[in-house]
Amino acid sequence: MAPTQTALTLHGKGVKRLLQCRVLQSPLAGVSDRIFRDLVRRWAPDALLFTEMVNATSLELGHGLCKLEEIAQEKGPIGVQLFDHRPKAMADAARKAEDAGAFLIDINMGCPVRKIARKGGGSGLLRDPNLAAEIVAAVAGAVQIPITVKTRLGWCEKSSQPVKFAQMIESAGAKLLTLHGRTREQAFSGKASWEDIAKVKKSLTIPLIANGDINDADDALKCLAITSADGVMVGRGSLGAPWLVGQIDSALKGGPILKTPEPKERVSLAREQLKSLLNAKGEQGLLIARKHLNWTCKGFQGASQLRYDLMRAKTPQDAIALLDHQLMKLE
Repeated sequence: MAPTQTALTLHGKGVKRLLQCRVLQSPLAGVSDRIFRDLVRRWAPDALLFTEMVNATSLELGHGLCKLEEIAQEKGPIGVQLFDHRPKAMADAARKAEDAGAFLIDINMGCPVRKIARKGGGSGLLRDPNLAAEIVAAVAGAVQIPITVKTRLGWCEKSSQPVKFAQMIESAGAKLLTLHGRTREQAFSGKASWEDIAKVKKSLTIPLIANGDINDADDALKCLAITSADGVMVGRGSLGAPWLVGQIDSALKGGPILKTPEPKERVSLAREQLKSLLNAKGEQGLLIARKHLNWTCKGFQGASQLRYDLMRAKTPQDAIALLDHQLMKLE
């Protein structure tokens, strides 16, 4: 795909959605909370972001509602990604998400985590294409907004039939497919097959978003050249780099690639994220922030020691003091 500024149009049963940015930020469990999403939007205000994955069963029991309640505070398009193996529960959850203001509903059919897959959710649906299609049809019939699906090439290489599976999902009512170029068996090992994504793209009439091994703007451009996909989704590449979506978006639109923040800016960003998590979660925010601090504080002299100390900070005040000290050293 050549660099373009053309919006991508998705049609729901009664609602049309325009994606002004063809770079999507993947939903990441334990990562893509509202605070992380707000950081991503600094560099990519129009990007479609997602809530962390929501279990339809949890919504039935009254849990997980906070992820939907946060939608009202969102500053741009926000999709809700749902998972479960029961069509009715998924339809009910989709209605709740639509009522909360979701931009669209995404159905997870790719999560490789064993405790999810063995219950038939996430990538477990790759083993039951008929049930997968039934879930898409049930959700599409329950809401007015567009339905999208995120999936993988298959359960394993021997049983993988990505073209057939994708066509069933399209026929059931999905309006966009995001395809990770690995099987469930691979999880995140090996190399994503952009060539297999290209085969699926040729077989569909709905837009396809390529996912897997996209860690910078050059990767995105190469992936699009091979797959002819309609856009890309960034996942693990954005850990500690919330500016990545914006950098790729700028490259796809033919503009200069946004500059990666300097070390001082990154440490300052880490401090801000920590403070936001503390304000939102209390002292537990330090535990949540540790992984972000570890990802963000890299690429400068003393970074390894700083990360070591931050992972062992006993109080939020200790962690903030460490970051303040590092900022002084980077002056």
